[in-house]
Amino acid sequence: MLLLTATREALLAPLQSVSGIVEKRHTLPILSNVLIDKKGGVLTLLATDIEIQIRTHGTASGSEDASLTVGARKLQDILRALPEGMEVSFKLDGSRLSLHAGKSRFQLQTLPASDYPRMQFNEAEAVTINVSQKAFKHQLAQVSYAMAAQDIRYYLNGLLLMVQESELRMVATDGHRLAFASAAVEGEMPKAEVILPRKTVLELSRQLADSDEPLEISLAGNQARFRFGPIELITKLIDGKFPDYERVIPKGHPKLIRLGRLAWLASLQRAAILTNEKFRGVRIVLAEGSLKILSTNAEQEEAQEELEVDYAGEGVDIGFNVTYLLDVLTNTHVDEVELRLNDSNSSALITLPNDECFKYVVMPMRI
Repeated sequence: MLLLTATREALLAPLQSVSGIVEKRHTLPILSNVLIDKKGGVLTLLATDIEIQIRTHGTASGSEDASLTVGARKLQDILRALPEGMEVSFKLDGSRLSLHAGKSRFQLQTLPASDYPRMQFNEAEAVTINVSQKAFKHQLAQVSYAMAAQDIRYYLNGLLLMVQESELRMVATDGHRLAFASAAVEGEMPKAEVILPRKTVLELSRQLADSDEPLEISLAGNQARFRFGPIELITKLIDGKFPDYERVIPKGHPKLIRLGRLAWLASLQRAAILTNEKFRGVRIVLAEGSLKILSTNAEQEEAQEELEVDYAGEGVDIGFNVTYLLDVLTNTHVDEVELRLNDSNSSALITLPNDECFKYVVMPMRI
């Protein structure tokens, strides 16, 4: 049975949109597969790992309608390896999918579409926000690097998303640093507060376009749904109590230094070369007119960088994990940043000049 015919690109693009969440090794073999559903000229592809589900649409010709599941990675690798512009046809023979492209032939094992798990979104209870893809992607980039990766405090392995009146807030922390970003949204919204899983945040960062195209965000119960372009992403939410981030953000730090972002970033990158590989510590020594960056390692090697600063107050000598400073400077695309310090035992606050919408807090470390 001829299932469909389409160009390599018409199949590969939607497949790449959904296959990013497919796990290489899974306890359920069917979760390594992508669900392909063809009705008329519409091709629907769906992938899930039980926690996240992504659905997208494409077009294909062919008279037969059918649903099947096939190995996502294998199909993607085959399509990638074919020449550009190649016409590809899928034929279904019992439980085997035959893929024909020019003089190439591939046979893949399928599993029944009826066995494929699907997530349903509760539309009735949803709170919906509309923003541009570009604005949301930019806000994610400002905070997502501060998420924990595999923390036992599972609620830190994600990102806090808050909607309050006409403001959208995002917060991420791994317990050593915290990033906060807010942005205005149109209209008055009911209050909502959810924790998006790390995998969902990374997938959205990968998929969202740098354009003013719309993004619809719906929150309901323990789920969130994101619709943009042809893609629909449904995710479970992390059930937990996120730390009170407002208490963590310091207020009234008296020592304020304005620094060129690229100059400070370059100095830190050079100093980082001679840090201890395990602890990655650098000392920031602030004095009148000068900010020094010092690092040493187990071999007694040393690096010293110095930046001229407009500062005339009391000095301070404080240690930080250099990675945490590099992360914020790499992910904020501005000319200047502001560093606010108190003493050697207090956290540092990094902000943007004349901008209350971004705050980054770094805990000090003993060096």
